Amino acid sequence: MSVQNYIDKVMKTTMQSTPGQTEFYQAVEEVLMSLEPLLKAEPKYDEQNILERIVIPERQILFRVVWMDDSGKIQTNIGYRVQFNSAIGPYKGGLRFHPSVNLGIIKFLGFEQIFKNSLTGLSIGGGKGGSNFDPKGKSDGEIMRFCQSFMIELSKHIGETRDVPAGDIGVGGREIGYMFGEYKRLTGNFEGILTGKGVNWGGSLARTEATGFGSVYFAGNVLNKQDDDLEGKIATVSGSGNVAIYTIQKLYDMGAKPVTCSDSRGMIYDKNGIDLDSLKLIKEANRQSLEEYAKLHTDATYLPVHSYPEGTNAVWGVPCDIAFPSATQNELNLEDMKNLHKNGCKLVCEGANMPTTPEAIEYMLANGIMYGPAKAANAGGVATSQLEMSQNASMQKWSFAEVDSQLRSIMKNIFDLSYDTSKEFGFEGNLMVGANIAGFKKVADSMIDQGAV
Repeated sequence: MSVQNYIDKVMKTTMQSTPGQTEFYQAVEEVLMSLEPLLKAEPKYDEQNILERIVIPERQILFRVVWMDDSGKIQTNIGYRVQFNSAIGPYKGGLRFHPSVNLGIIKFLGFEQIFKNSLTGLSIGGGKGGSNFDPKGKSDGEIMRFCQSFMIELSKHIGETRDVPAGDIGVGGREIGYMFGEYKRLTGNFEGILTGKGVNWGGSLARTEATGFGSVYFAGNVLNKQDDDLEGKIATVSGSGNVAIYTIQKLYDMGAKPVTCSDSRGMIYDKNGIDLDSLKLIKEANRQSLEEYAKLHTDATYLPVHSYPEGTNAVWGVPCDIAFPSATQNELNLEDMKNLHKNGCKLVCEGANMPTTPEAIEYMLANGIMYGPAKAANAGGVATSQLEMSQNASMQKWSFAEVDSQLRSIMKNIFDLSYDTSKEFGFEGNLMVGANIAGFKKVADSMIDQGAV
């Protein structure tokens, strides 16, 4: 059987056995298609049935989460934890609380996490979890009661050498705190079973900033390879959560000018550069719509989602040198990519997980736009989570500068590994191929070493 037929067979079987999981299929197909040169060079992966094994999670946990709202009414949500692969370390990956969460979303995120974690060079496997609970509009008391109920079940499946969840969309320091407190109450143990904790009780400095900072460091490495840098570059950024905010902050630190941000209701374009203090006030302190930004900065333009050109995201219609999709999956489509190309964009660096559609990626690569794929470019968050685990295990606390220095080094190593691997297999500069092969190879070789498990 040819390699292409083998890949097609695995894709067909995956889709037949897990119906309706579109995002998961997308993530699997991107990785498997990138592996063709490796599979041709090293038949052991076919002989050892690795593809068939790696696309199936080691464990999928679904559970009911029952909690009481402020009016005394019982509410019910679904909880998930997909423990995908532990070949190189304990499961590691975030928890997402959002109404869009379903098993297919969690599986796509967990599958991506396997290879992202592998690329960091750290001993962490891949997993993901969450719930279709929506924190928006809920009181602190309602969020606390939900998190406590969620942890009652999750606590049975996690541990500092087994599975260490972190935050994701809808899960920040507040939610991590409530879940950690409930775990401690249930077990009587003060253990590093969650990352993203408060710095006063086991958290790491620079963890909040890590994904955004790391994405910018990765972009800098891409440009440096072209004898260029971030100084003076115009950047468009989507999102307004932690990833976007700290991408914007680090872009300023590196001499670039970020001019956009967005939320679920609309986007801001500020030709003078996004005012970071205003953005943090609106989003971190007050949890308000970005419409408030335009009230503070009359030179800025606010566009509500319903006014966007049909089938596009207005963020990607703004002229820029670099685009940082930092909100959610599939937010940058083919029409958006054509707009970026027309407006002079030279690099797309993904801060979110799988934010670019396959058609947009194909167009980008065909038209010479440099591409920093998510599993490489946004690995800074999980890398710093592992640094938090290391600090917990040794009962130490590192300075912000020390963590940031390690983060910068890890992102450089991820870029070098992805680039060198792309060159080794005849796709020099295609960081998607390089990252997928490098991430897969380490995990697959470890699976072979450990036998039929």
